[in-house]
Amino acid sequence: MSRLKACFEQLHSVGRKALIPYITAGDPSLASGLALMRALVAGGADVIELGVPFSDPMADGPVIQRAAERAVAQGVKLTDVLALVRTFRQENTTTPVVLMGYANPIERMGWQRFAASAADSGVDGVLVVDYPPEEAGGFAQCLRAVNLDPIFLLAPTSTDERIARVAELASGYVYYVSLRGVTGAGHLDADAVARDFPRLRAQLRLPIGVGFGIRDATSARAVGAVADAVVIGSALVQLIEREGADNAPLALQQFLQEIRIALDLKEVAS
Repeated sequence: MSRLKACFEQLHSVGRKALIPYITAGDPSLASGLALMRALVAGGADVIELGVPFSDPMADGPVIQRAAERAVAQGVKLTDVLALVRTFRQENTTTPVVLMGYANPIERMGWQRFAASAADSGVDGVLVVDYPPEEAGGFAQCLRAVNLDPIFLLAPTSTDERIARVAELASGYVYYVSLRGVTGAGHLDADAVARDFPRLRAQLRLPIGVGFGIRDATSARAVGAVADAVVIGSALVQLIEREGADNAPLALQQFLQEIRIALDLKEVAS
């Protein structure tokens, strides 16, 4: 059983929702990555999404774009991100790690080499923003061959046909984008998310995480009422940008603890 599957099954058994924070590897520096990942776990993270820096992060807003630019300017590469996960795994063998990024670095490395290296480093799942499910069958098969979970995005604009295709290919969980636009943009409409969930549940048997637009305990709590997981990224990356390498770990931990408490209180209240 994969770490992701085990994580979601354990949370479901006790009626809790998964908290999935996102940070960009290499921001503010590669050396700070391990401390930041430790802080996420200490703050209550169930899964960590680790962004692979790329020069043209088309799905990301200004906050994560700046993080990617800072990491790229320091020369952080996909191999460095895999090395960071490998180091993390020396002390943490339970928290799932998902790589989130873009096709170009993977294409340069090659599917087979990437999949083998990711699995050997301790990665659990991979989400490639610009691999649409209609064109990603071969890549998903390559990941599954080494027990990695292929994770895909769905959005309010996704057709029933695309949802069905994701249902065929995906494992681990599905990432539902709560709004039209890039990360950090727009205002979360939790009611709209709730209205779309029956359509998703009708075809998907995997846990569904919701991201984009979740900024605080209130928005996390609203999403947690319907989703299996809450994904929060831009708010954390902005916090890292503001606090810097020395202060960011504690700030991340404290911020996530508030989200964790809000999610758990929501479950108790329901």
